[in-house]
Amino acid sequence: MGQFLNYRFALKAEDPDRLLYLAIPLEIHETFFARRFVQLITQEYQIKLMVFEPTKEEIVQWQS
Repeated sequence: MGQFLNYRFALKAEDPDRLLYLAIPLEIHETFFARRFVQLITQEYQIKLMVFEPTKEEIVQWQS
């Protein structure tokens, strides 16, 4: 997530109106992002998520 935050910071200088989403596979969303600590971080830093199913190549969820 650190790299994402750095990228979002840099992008803000170039295009402040652009919304940036962190794309994560469904399996990672159901395991790592299910942890309370990670949920608190995504809320604190207002990280928007795009959850996708890699084998089906489809978006499962947009989370703002």
